[in-house]
Amino acid sequence: MTGLRYVYAVCRPFRSALQAQLTGVAGVPPKQLTHHGLVAVVSTVPEADFAEAPLRAHLEDLDWLSATARAHQQVIDALTAVTTPLPLRLATVFRDDSGVRSMMEAREDDFRRVLDRLAGRVEWGVKVYAEPESAQSPQFPQSAQSAQSAKATEPTAPTETDRPGETDRPDTKAMSGRDYLRRRRMQTRAREDVWQRAAAFAGRLHETLSSFAEDSRLHAPQNAALSGASGQNVLNAAYLVPRADSEEFVELVDREKDDAPGIRVELTGPWAAYSFTGEFAEEPEVGP
Repeated sequence: MTGLRYVYAVCRPFRSALQAQLTGVAGVPPKQLTHHGLVAVVSTVPEADFAEAPLRAHLEDLDWLSATARAHQQVIDALTAVTTPLPLRLATVFRDDSGVRSMMEAREDDFRRVLDRLAGRVEWGVKVYAEPESAQSPQFPQSAQSAQSAKATEPTAPTETDRPGETDRPDTKAMSGRDYLRRRRMQTRAREDVWQRAAAFAGRLHETLSSFAEDSRLHAPQNAALSGASGQNVLNAAYLVPRADSEEFVELVDREKDDAPGIRVELTGPWAAYSFTGEFAEEPEVGP
């Protein structure tokens, strides 16, 4: 093999074949490199893109980084279907097979310890969102000014205020500033109520799921502007579950879902156990 070695994951030897059409980073199919009874899943990648200097430049290119991450994840997903992989950091690259073997030997005890712990287990992700706009609440005008403008543009028949002698009568139908502020306060209280109910539900759900799972991790709530998800993320958690118990875990999430308006539960998985691999799946690494 020529070129640099891109390493996706380390795992135990497995018998099931990966998908024949599977390709990884740079469009190259992954291969297995065995050392001391462990397997590194690798691809050959061009030095022009993955040597230290060009790789660091590429990591600032969001389009390139997104495409590389998708290709990386394709391989990890395929491995998860047939074994328990220990995913390595995105863009973990070594000069040659010897460099990969040296890395495996140096970290062999850590790899075996984590693989023993993760064997036969997968990760499930659960997110809870507060969506106040979907809750059943009164719909109010966006602003008093827009309401009055809309009223002014509607064709109407002459009113009592247009008749002689009636010009001093107040228009009782126009929304006052006080009414508008009162309604805005009601909207704010309704949103806060949905958020509080969602947060309380998320706490109960996490406690229930953590009791079922072997381990759990709480991640920082996602920023809606970055994730593109609707609503406010109040729970972003990962759960380590034996593969054999996954169906029961999914059913448990379904049973615990709250039917209250304004609360949404999102379940994803099964994934490789990224959240439970410690330092192995963090920042990109460029090896010798």
